[in-house]
Amino acid sequence: MLAALAVHRDVHVWLPHPSDALWRRAARGVEPAAPATPAPRRRDVPAVAVHPLLASTARDATELGARLTAAGADVTHHAAPAPPPTVLGAVQAALRADERPAVPAAVAPGDRSVQVHACHGRGRQVEVLREVVLGLLADDPTLQPRDVVVLCPDVEAFAPLVAAAFGTAAGVDAPDVGGADHGTHPGRTLRVRLADRAPARTNPLLRVLSDLLALAGSRVTASAVVDLAGLPAVRRRFGFDDAAVERLRAWALESGARWGEDQARRARYGLGAVAQGTWRTATDRLLLGVAMAEEDHRFVGSALPLDDVDSTDVDLAGRFAELVDRVTGLLAGLDGERPASAWLATLERALVLLTAADPDDAWQEVGARAVLGDVRASAAGTDVPLRLADVVALLEPRLAGRPTRAGFRTGALTVCSLEPMRAVPHRVVCLLGLDDGAFPRAGTPDGDDVLARDPLVGERDRRTEDRQLFLDAVTAAGEHLVVVHSGADERTGAPRPPAVPVGELLDAVDEAVDLPGGARAALVVHHPLQTVDERSFTPGALGRPGPFSFDDVDRRAALVARGPRHVRPPLLTAPLPPLDQPVVELDDLAAVLEHPVKAFVRRRLGVVVPGEADDLDDRLPLTLGPLDEWATGDRLLTAVLDGVDLARAAAAERRRGRVPPGQLGGAVLQDVATRAGVVAEAVVPLLGAPATAVDVTVPLPGGRTLTGTVPGLRGDVLVRAVYSRLGAKHRLRAWLHLLALVASPGAPPVRGAATVGRGPGRRPSAATSWLRAPGPDDARRVLGDLLALHDRALRAPLPLPVAAGGTYAQRRHGHDDPAGALADAEHTLRARFEHTDEHHVLAWGDGFTLLQVAGDPTPADRAAWPDEPTLLGALARTAWDALLEHEGQVPW
Repeated sequence: MLAALAVHRDVHVWLPHPSDALWRRAARGVEPAAPATPAPRRRDVPAVAVHPLLASTARDATELGARLTAAGADVTHHAAPAPPPTVLGAVQAALRADERPAVPAAVAPGDRSVQVHACHGRGRQVEVLREVVLGLLADDPTLQPRDVVVLCPDVEAFAPLVAAAFGTAAGVDAPDVGGADHGTHPGRTLRVRLADRAPARTNPLLRVLSDLLALAGSRVTASAVVDLAGLPAVRRRFGFDDAAVERLRAWALESGARWGEDQARRARYGLGAVAQGTWRTATDRLLLGVAMAEEDHRFVGSALPLDDVDSTDVDLAGRFAELVDRVTGLLAGLDGERPASAWLATLERALVLLTAADPDDAWQEVGARAVLGDVRASAAGTDVPLRLADVVALLEPRLAGRPTRAGFRTGALTVCSLEPMRAVPHRVVCLLGLDDGAFPRAGTPDGDDVLARDPLVGERDRRTEDRQLFLDAVTAAGEHLVVVHSGADERTGAPRPPAVPVGELLDAVDEAVDLPGGARAALVVHHPLQTVDERSFTPGALGRPGPFSFDDVDRRAALVARGPRHVRPPLLTAPLPPLDQPVVELDDLAAVLEHPVKAFVRRRLGVVVPGEADDLDDRLPLTLGPLDEWATGDRLLTAVLDGVDLARAAAAERRRGRVPPGQLGGAVLQDVATRAGVVAEAVVPLLGAPATAVDVTVPLPGGRTLTGTVPGLRGDVLVRAVYSRLGAKHRLRAWLHLLALVASPGAPPVRGAATVGRGPGRRPSAATSWLRAPGPDDARRVLGDLLALHDRALRAPLPLPVAAGGTYAQRRHGHDDPAGALADAEHTLRARFEHTDEHHVLAWGDGFTLLQVAGDPTPADRAAWPDEPTLLGALARTAWDALLEHEGQVPW
């Protein structure tokens, strides 16, 4: 890189310049002009660069030279050392001379002074960059991390990826892990500094202000408010720990919060009459839940008590309501048109009301107030009314990343923004994120910018500046230039071109150097999608004489992948030790039999599969999902059976926030109420006596005890109504409750159990399962068998999906052969979607069939069920045979 010292009116300025020849050519014929003489129009100035890369990237430098010459500046040129005899040196020599080489230069075979790496997406770009840097350090013992600079057009987008790949927090030196274990990647031993980070990312208090401004211009969604509560400065202000933040998220989900702090926000979107799903309604539910329980479908005004607030949560509920109230008040102050002083006063109040800095980090508050003070000073003396967009425009430059001395040239490997004065000469210059469409960065002028329509020489243009920065980076590289970009889509694998300047650089290499197959074949490396791809460890496969990757863990994974493919191993190779449970809860026994694999995964492994976690939904519902419909119908059915007026129960459901608003919700509730009403009509004849709950204690063989509470006993009949379609798990639970009542000493006499649910098909209908009570001794024997099944289910995943197992047992009870019964059970497995259940997939893999997981019976199973060829068959018969013996279609 050449340098020029320009002296004009006693002002000395050092300027980098790519070509002395280009400077002189641009200055030729330019006469000094009077100070008031305007610059010529850009369209009237002809291009003077000869070299194609200079012609496309050096317009800023060319115009600067012409303007300084016209201003009469005294310019002294200082030449850089001669470039080395490499590919990079040949390109730099052609650029300095500003000429197209007549004969391509010859370079040493395998010259890698210019490298272009095409990757799959941003994350893979950073991983490839890490391996490239390690390769250069390994190949040259004299090269140090401080000799490497990484320039990136969007450092904020890549900062978390760099921190993940190199093992360092943004802007903080990586810890010394020189004694790391065998599996630690050597890239994590490098000292890495992230420079030019945005203050809004490095100062937690400014992050709160940035998010608050974003909230003010948004719909104020539930997830955004909960995320605001989870910011470190807000958590410190309100005393929220990790458990509290998770509790807040659960409350937001349960209270039906969607978007909008109140109806005033909704009015901006034409929904001012809809209070459902606002934060005001949600906090009303939360605070009412502190004062009263959700009983008898009671509600106050538009608020239904939130039935999820324990006595230990009262303080947390108050703090959360205080946060929402403060945010609501601040958002009201961030609306409309008002002077800059009023906007800044609101933001300063937000620092006091929402944030608290750690005592050891007092600089955060000082920095935040300094930013607001800077904005106040810039707007001093003006009383022009501003809108939110104007305030954001005032703050954005001060919250965005900008080049500073902090974090730059610290002796570590530096990752910084691609901005002016960042292309300082380094032995290795890396350009990260040069993707087509992302670089050069867009600089669309405002519609009312008249000057941008016909600019003068020297006026700013973002895309031209980026091209100049690219050229400065090329000329700043002393020994190696590394360009990394997305060469393929990370999802589809479709090829993607590099940024246009990168293609022009490769064209310049083709002119300057004679490479076998051209620059694109010799210098561009297309990397595989996965880090464990074998090509990363094959010498010479990805541009290095040796293996490209230094990740030992990935190398071992690649070696394993080279071997033969094995069938997916089972979740367990041997059953876990049995649990010591002298007392078993009735509900636990029912839960295990209803879903054995889920019980094993949750209770023995302590795992919650992703599909079980509920996420906040920021959209107002337009229809009810299957689970919400079931929950709504079940509550309506329970209310009707308890004697609550259906209209009042429906009104309570509306206040719960789960049904669609307005007439949409009325239609949905009417449909659900109709289906619930059909079930209620079917169960009414069984409600002659009041319902009682009976505590049961059943002594079982082996000294164990089964305890629990059986609800729904009406006279001598156990009655249960469910909104769901009557299925296997409902029948199984009713059978367990009936057995417990019969086998418990001192329990009231019972004749049987009736379970009423929705019938098959789409039309509203009801179906009933009738169960006759067995004798006490038979009940205790069956409970002992089911308890043994419970114990086995908690030791290993049992091949016993409840619906499929019930179908198999029913077919065998009807004297079908095992193969036919298994085929029918397979059909039920698919029809009831048990084959896609995440717990079953975790245990047996995606796409499993019952035949694959049926298993072989144990000797004890063979002795009990000699005609069952599979473990599934023996388990299903154990769980269902006694039930089927006592089940009928008519009352006993």
